[in-house]
Amino acid sequence: MQNTEVIENEAKATLKYARISSRKVKIVADLIRGKEVDEALAIVKFTPKASSEIIEKLLKSAIANAENNHQMRHENLYVAEIYANQGPTLKRIRPAAKGSAVRIRKRTSHITIVLKEKK
Repeated sequence: MQNTEVIENEAKATLKYARISSRKVKIVADLIRGKEVDEALAIVKFTPKASSEIIEKLLKSAIANAENNHQMRHENLYVAEIYANQGPTLKRIRPAAKGSAVRIRKRTSHITIVLKEKK
């Protein structure tokens, strides 16, 4: 018996070291997961969150990758996967009362969008 595996065409776009917490990105990412590309762009454009502008640019990049590098049709694209993982944390120090110091954690994230074509 032969094991025939059908390789699905997918386009990816990744943003690393985005200066926003992955927790904030996941809120918008959950809104567009599984949606068609045009609908996802509309949702992101009108969502008043800090991460929506970042995700919009990344989604447009993924669409361009799909059309130019993988010869996929814009009408058939949908957001198959979108996830935000935690990146390295920048640690800063702020002076506090009585000569002590408080650590400030500036979090970063790695965001990935995977687009696939509907059959």
